[in-house]
Amino acid sequence: MEQNQALDKNISFKMLIKFSLPTIISMIFMSIYSSVDGVFVSRLVGTNALSSVNIVMPIVLMIMAIGTMFGSGGNALIAKKLGEGKNREAKENFSLLIVVAFIISSLIAVICYIFLNPLLHFLGADDSIIEYCRDYAIPILVLTPVSIFGMIFHMSFITAGKAHFGLIFSVIGGIVNIILDYLFIAVLGMGIRGAALATGIGYSVPSVVGFIYFLFKRNGSIYIIKPKFDIQVILKSCSNGASEMVTSLSNAVVTILLNNILMRLAGSDGVASITIILYTQGLLASAYMGYSFGISPIISYNYGKQDSERLKKIYKISLRTILVASIVTFSASLLFAGPLVNIFTHSGTNVYDMAVRGFRIFSICFLLMGFNGFASAMFTALNNGIVSAILSFFRTLVFIVISALLLPVVIGIDGVWLSIPVAEVLGVLMTIYYFKKMKSVYNYA
Repeated sequence: MEQNQALDKNISFKMLIKFSLPTIISMIFMSIYSSVDGVFVSRLVGTNALSSVNIVMPIVLMIMAIGTMFGSGGNALIAKKLGEGKNREAKENFSLLIVVAFIISSLIAVICYIFLNPLLHFLGADDSIIEYCRDYAIPILVLTPVSIFGMIFHMSFITAGKAHFGLIFSVIGGIVNIILDYLFIAVLGMGIRGAALATGIGYSVPSVVGFIYFLFKRNGSIYIIKPKFDIQVILKSCSNGASEMVTSLSNAVVTILLNNILMRLAGSDGVASITIILYTQGLLASAYMGYSFGISPIISYNYGKQDSERLKKIYKISLRTILVASIVTFSASLLFAGPLVNIFTHSGTNVYDMAVRGFRIFSICFLLMGFNGFASAMFTALNNGIVSAILSFFRTLVFIVISALLLPVVIGIDGVWLSIPVAEVLGVLMTIYYFKKMKSVYNYA
């Protein structure tokens, strides 16, 4: 089978980089064109509008949580079954998850729209930016099912051994997004609503093309067939992808918390500053996160084959690779903090000064974030959603919430910037613990 040949290869640094490179490039590019939204909004609409983007961001993260849960969790199960030789089951599971994801995402979009105003006030919006928030949120909600499909198909292309297709379609979608950002905001003057519409349409490209590919490409190892309902498959996929879902939902909760704290301490300028920092963080962290997601099907496949020697090679090579990537991203964040922030806002402004100082403090997290992300992705790939979810839950929610509530009381606004690095330090301690505890179970070390 084409799929089995794609995943059944000798493990080496060159092989892992080559296999994950399309996903790495794709995630970098997706981060870039997501940041372009922020640049257009900040430069052409204003920093209040940029603050509104971050107010709405928890809704976007909730949508991403569903997509990554089914995408990563479902494909971990599918790749494992391919490794076990259960090819028909893999196709049925793939098709079932698409249907379930569409139903759930549509329900979420409808519920959010019905209660949109109370929801936006809860997320931190005040009367000065509520209309900006509505203008950005409504197009995002309308296109929610399409966005979720895009994330599922992106992971499915990796499992199908066609990661370069996911890259190509993501790049095309990103270019469409950038062009439409300029057209809708700069030319047609649609403001923040244009940014949301451009983003939604950009995400639609890989979704539509992916659906067509998996519906009509019948000689691969996974494609859409008549689904067979199996509640255990749905539950197992959700369990496998729980950590990724927890990460996105935790990010949503943390964003709400930080927005409210910063609105109280520094007003909309503080919210704009954290928005810029998070955009820049996504850009610098995307490379090693792309690596972790990119090699996940290889881990799942070899786990299904019970090939412990290959798992050990993957583990050892990955830790070394992420160490190098983490040092590079940390160094880049310190050296280029000013120029990176300057992309979003003019130097000399209060937002610029606040964001540069905050980003330099925040950059400590780049030394540890890659290891924590790899641990969650690896345990998901090993079909152990419980350990993966525990790591994600404490690292991305519990530790950050405690830090964000306590540190600003002691050291003021710098405590906000420091809360995520502190959480990453505590998270890496948990990662080390579980790496040691679970190595005898999975024989990866």
